[in-house]
Amino acid sequence: MKRCMDVFCAFALLLLLLPALLLCAIIILLDSRGPVLFRQVRMGRHFRPFHVLKLRTMRHRGDGPPYTLGDDARITFAGRWMRTSKVDELPQLWNVLRGDMSLVGPRPVVPQLAEEFRDEYERLLAVRPGLTDPATLKYRDECELLAAAPDPLHHFKRVVMPDKLHISAQYLKEATVWSDLGLMARTAQALLPCPSRNLVGQSAPVLTIMPRPADGKS
Repeated sequence: MKRCMDVFCAFALLLLLLPALLLCAIIILLDSRGPVLFRQVRMGRHFRPFHVLKLRTMRHRGDGPPYTLGDDARITFAGRWMRTSKVDELPQLWNVLRGDMSLVGPRPVVPQLAEEFRDEYERLLAVRPGLTDPATLKYRDECELLAAAPDPLHHFKRVVMPDKLHISAQYLKEATVWSDLGLMARTAQALLPCPSRNLVGQSAPVLTIMPRPADGKS
């Protein structure tokens, strides 16, 4: 049932959002040199790696640190808006159609991070990683929180990551198709550019941590 819902919703959303994705592709090409899409290896179900898709938000082959914490100089003008609105995540609907991901599930992380927290991910990756889950909602503005921390990487590894893993594990214990539908609705509402998002997302921050890709994108 969950897989059927994933396929139906992902296909419908891709059709609905195709004009927006094409517009974003044009903006990316006009804004900076490089490909429209960014691909990166993430850990999937049962620790099978796959390539996650995103819209490119950083300068192609830009030099810089391997982690993105807050205001990174590599982020392009258009990329800054796409990251804030989470539009850069929309190509992952294709990952959902392919079966790499689900609409709802723990967010996929890079292999190094999955190995570092292997005990927790042994449980979480019994299911497909997803586009959203309660931890994703709580930490949707994570970069700003980490940028303000004295030691962003330490805060991520010792505070944020354990909390996200706990939240995701608790949700999976009680998840149903109906709770997934409710979470998808809350996620859509949280992304709307209106005051109501503050009532839904209970926003707290989000870091994407990764080894340095070819284009410097996270």
